[in-house]
Amino acid sequence: MPSMRKTVMAELPQAETLDAAALLRDYRDGKVDLVCVLGPTASGKTRFAVELARSFGGAEIISADSRQVYRGMDIGTGKDLCEYGEIPYHLIDIADPGDGYNVYRFRDDFAAAYTDIRSRGAVPILCGGTGLYINAVTAGYDFASSKPLSAVGQAHASEGDGVIALLPKSTFFIGTLVSREVRNSRIDRRLDARLQEGMVGEIQALLDGGVSPATLIGYGLEYKFVTLYLQGELSYEQMREQLATAIHRFAKRQMTWFRGMERSGVKIHWVNP
Repeated sequence: MPSMRKTVMAELPQAETLDAAALLRDYRDGKVDLVCVLGPTASGKTRFAVELARSFGGAEIISADSRQVYRGMDIGTGKDLCEYGEIPYHLIDIADPGDGYNVYRFRDDFAAAYTDIRSRGAVPILCGGTGLYINAVTAGYDFASSKPLSAVGQAHASEGDGVIALLPKSTFFIGTLVSREVRNSRIDRRLDARLQEGMVGEIQALLDGGVSPATLIGYGLEYKFVTLYLQGELSYEQMREQLATAIHRFAKRQMTWFRGMERSGVKIHWVNP
């Protein structure tokens, strides 16, 4: 008789109640020099970060999303810029599709934005789901030697202008918590909404504007599967089904990355947004 294998779901972290006023005091006292809101896709992190920024009464958001840096990739990346309202944001729409933006450039762009925000007395909030980008600016990671930098070695010169920019040394991490079932349901509803909003047309316009199919496929998820559909390699139904499955798996990988950060010693304060 074949063995019955039961899938065991990983337990969710324990949710906390965030004291925003105490966190702001810690920032003003120098105990914290960056607030980072992270979480998997469809976990509500952008809305939470905006609400937190408003409660601080003087904060700006730095995006940590590897695809929202690109102009014209709006619906597919879920920029939802209307969510920010009056809160200033940075590192969105700063490169053209196919420009080859990478984690090295993000580190430098983050350092410039971070230094600028702090110089004006505002609180920087890093928000996003690209774990590599988050680690690159909060863990002091030296890409040349593949080793963490010491606290005193986190200053680096921005290319071209010789300006010294400091990376944060005391980040307060907040994770937006949502169950797998709720997350997948949100992903499915959001995907259908984005298809109705014109995501296929957005990607067709990128192709018509000269962005190669290979480049768009390389961006993965929405841009991969919609491009394959537009190239005639998938039916609409196949595109929708395979894309939903891919986003579910992507969200799971994001959570695996963040839980790995915890295992490496990073304290993430999980909240129910």
